Amino acid sequence: MSRSKFDPRRSLVALNQHKCWLAAVELSLSTWLVGGIVPGLACDPLKKLTPPDPETLLRILYRWRDEAVKAGCSITRIVVGYEAGRDGFWLARWLQAHGIEAYVMHPTSIAVSREHRRAKTDRLDVSLLKRSLLGWLRGEEKHCSMVAIPTVEEEDAKRPHREREQLVGKCTGTVNRIKALCIRHGIRGFKPKLRNAAQRVCTLRTPAGEALPPNTLAELQRELEHLRFIKQQIKQIEQARLQQLEQTPQQALNATRRDLLRVRSVGIETADLLTSEVFTREYRDQRAIARYVGLTGSPDESGSRRREKGLAKAGNARVRRGMIQLAWRFLIHQKDSSLVQWFEACIAAGKKRKTMIVALARKLLIALWRCVTLGEVPEGVILVD
Repeated sequence: MSRSKFDPRRSLVALNQHKCWLAAVELSLSTWLVGGIVPGLACDPLKKLTPPDPETLLRILYRWRDEAVKAGCSITRIVVGYEAGRDGFWLARWLQAHGIEAYVMHPTSIAVSREHRRAKTDRLDVSLLKRSLLGWLRGEEKHCSMVAIPTVEEEDAKRPHREREQLVGKCTGTVNRIKALCIRHGIRGFKPKLRNAAQRVCTLRTPAGEALPPNTLAELQRELEHLRFIKQQIKQIEQARLQQLEQTPQQALNATRRDLLRVRSVGIETADLLTSEVFTREYRDQRAIARYVGLTGSPDESGSRRREKGLAKAGNARVRRGMIQLAWRFLIHQKDSSLVQWFEACIAAGKKRKTMIVALARKLLIALWRCVTLGEVPEGVILVD
């Protein structure tokens, strides 16, 4: 099935259960548990793979297919499904390369029992996955949701900005630990991010005029060295990304990044984030793209009661954070745009600024999506060369 026709809500291919057998795989670090619904067999087979191995999985799939053929069934379709998790998408791509129809199920879309202490075992999980996969293949909308399987190139394009995000978090944690060590001895105002911080740390004095204890000083020096190393790695990622953008400007993802960089207030980090996380996917409409990022509401209706619980926050959290930050920058650098004027009109009407910035982020995301896909520049938006 082509990716342009992929619908995560339901299968678009008619299911003939007498000619199709499906398998669900419960993946863990040390074992895989494979369960199937095989036409012609009286009971559903179940097999544990220890250690997990894709070649062994493939042999089991073909063996169960042969058993169904011996029982008088003509198998024309083999479907395998598993939950998205630590293993990612490599297994689905591997199975597809070997002629097996593979799907990755969104874990939170699978309904589970609401009992306080429900039983949970790998066998029960496999049964639940089989029922969910079977319902999805039948075309039952919202029975469960599938994740679009990215290519290796699309998945690899996400690594630089995700690695940078992790390194920035480590940098912040290291700075906080250094400041905490200083404050523990009554030293305030020391700035670890300065270039000469490593030289200044030896001159620090407590309020009593004493030097730092030797073990504390050694720990501070190690933390400062760690901070310098992290900052160096961040710089390497940023330089490599800029070099790639200059060397292959016509590459599809780089072309999208350049289109976004033309919009004033959009920097290289935001352009890379949106390109690799959002604009590599196919969306039905503008509601789908807002839902993917988690910028849609979550209404609560029961009888005559109507209320809004706020953002669903069910989408891509890192893109949602990035869009909120971009919306604040947009207010500063694109004051004459129709989006900012709409925002100011809402604020003047008495609406809360914090609430409306989320609405602006949603509108801005949709506007950038239309700009990249259709070439429609939002009204009043300033472009730079």
